[in-house]
Amino acid sequence: MPGRPAAFSRISTRSVALADRVDLWEDYNRRALVGLTCSPYAEDGLLATQTNTGLGSLRLAGIAGNEHVIERSPRTCRAAPKDSVFATLLVSGRAVFFHGGGCFTLGAGDLVLYDTRRSYLLGFPTAMRQLLVDMPREVFAERCLPGGVPAPLVFGRGAPDEAPLLRCLETVLADRFGRPGTGDAAAERTVLELVRSLAVLRGDGGRGGGEPGTRLLLAKEHIDRHLADPRLGPEHVANALGISTRQLGRDFRRAGPSPSRYILERRLERARQDLADPASARLTVADIAHRWGFAGQPHFTRVFRDRFGRTPGEIRPAVMGPGRADRAVVRQSSRDTL
Repeated sequence: MPGRPAAFSRISTRSVALADRVDLWEDYNRRALVGLTCSPYAEDGLLATQTNTGLGSLRLAGIAGNEHVIERSPRTCRAAPKDSVFATLLVSGRAVFFHGGGCFTLGAGDLVLYDTRRSYLLGFPTAMRQLLVDMPREVFAERCLPGGVPAPLVFGRGAPDEAPLLRCLETVLADRFGRPGTGDAAAERTVLELVRSLAVLRGDGGRGGGEPGTRLLLAKEHIDRHLADPRLGPEHVANALGISTRQLGRDFRRAGPSPSRYILERRLERARQDLADPASARLTVADIAHRWGFAGQPHFTRVFRDRFGRTPGEIRPAVMGPGRADRAVVRQSSRDTL
């Protein structure tokens, strides 16, 4: 089998002549991911970039490009064998996935899970960006789904049970790029747990997110999307996940703070970011406190000072010029302490 590139590598077809772009792309993918053929459909030819990195036993790829089609034909499968399961998450754009059993259309946020030993075609009629997980088939069978993937599975951002898992997977994968290295067993485990939860949803009709680590990710994802809701609390989060508040507390205790403390920490951090942002200068401290779910300014000021050692007013940048800005901070700080 051809050798793979380094654990972390990047390629762009923009750096080579138009006539050489497809050959460059096919050769790189043969070494980095999988043997395929590529056909561009834009007047400018193939304009694409790819970043590859390792994550334990997994390979990750971030790919962006213009209109094109890639195909792994039966002949390519024989000439360049690959024994993996791919999870391709479309971040932006549209795609068509074709295989022997049918054709699927994909939109932003959708994911397709498929076996690279079988032929397929993936076409992008628009500019696109995707995140791909390359899982050796024996790893997938051991950690995700024992029977493998007999036929491609498509998961949609519009499905209530699948959407939180897909959002979490996108967040975890996106965080890996730009950070060279192949370690981080926890991140590898998280990716495999999320893929497993998706596969179980489709494989036996069960509820996804059964693993403690996955439940914790889903809980944190739900919290981040509802921080502005003053009603957000442990019971609200537990109900959204379909578990008890006691189970939610156990899941959080394995990782650190309680659910209530985690919600407070996230709200304080987002409020601190707004307070330090000159673009939020027109908002009062009370406005920002309300934005992030705090019932009142006095309580917000007290917990903010306990957490950061400074009042909200002291965090605000000087945006009104010398003298005036300092006086404004002093006035705001005085109001905070009342």
